[in-house]
Amino acid sequence: MKTLILTASALAFSAGFAMADTIRMGTEGAYPPYNFIDDKGEVAGFEREVGDELCKRAELTCEWVTNEWDSIIPNLLSGNYDTIIAGMSITDERMETIDFTQNYFPPAASAYMALSAEADLMGVVAAQTGTIQADYVAKSGATLLEFATLDDTVAAVKNGEADAVFADKDALAPFVTDGGEFVWSGDDVPLGGGIGVGLRKSDTELKDKLNAAITSMKEDGSINALITKYFGEEAKTF
Repeated sequence: MKTLILTASALAFSAGFAMADTIRMGTEGAYPPYNFIDDKGEVAGFEREVGDELCKRAELTCEWVTNEWDSIIPNLLSGNYDTIIAGMSITDERMETIDFTQNYFPPAASAYMALSAEADLMGVVAAQTGTIQADYVAKSGATLLEFATLDDTVAAVKNGEADAVFADKDALAPFVTDGGEFVWSGDDVPLGGGIGVGLRKSDTELKDKLNAAITSMKEDGSINALITKYFGEEAKTF
């Protein structure tokens, strides 16, 4: 994948993030509309636009790096990139290992999608590995069937491997269309504390800079504008 440089200036950090020429923004690139790879082979989507603007406001030089979801936290900790901006919900369990900025996407619903509104939600339910949805299914009494990507979970329902898929409702919404094969099943489930930028616990100055940029985007309405752009007028905003 091509390196995506946003600005020409480099910024040096002193507390926990010394002399960083470039901040590497880690994402999955396979979770539309949050993040995906476009026809040019570049990271695109809601989080690309949010991340670009955060870097601009924080006066950071940034590049985008993609990584598979199931190893996205270990590779942050090992230094392969400096942030996770990949639709990652803020949870107490994750905060035992990494730190987060304040949320740039408010707490939103998770939902079940199936081929029938009467699907057995205590049967076999597909979810993406390492997500709060997978953890919820595992504790619900249903049989959890885990896959590496969202597309794989949807395919499992389509081919009969799973009775339903459980994921962020915003991510599943494009699959639920009038006259389409997929429908919502059961009630929405609120999970997590919203989506934030994941960081190593030692990178306190980077966290402060990103928090200030997120605050400014909330105050001027630009985050809400991007949420509406990618998730529609009915999406929850700040």
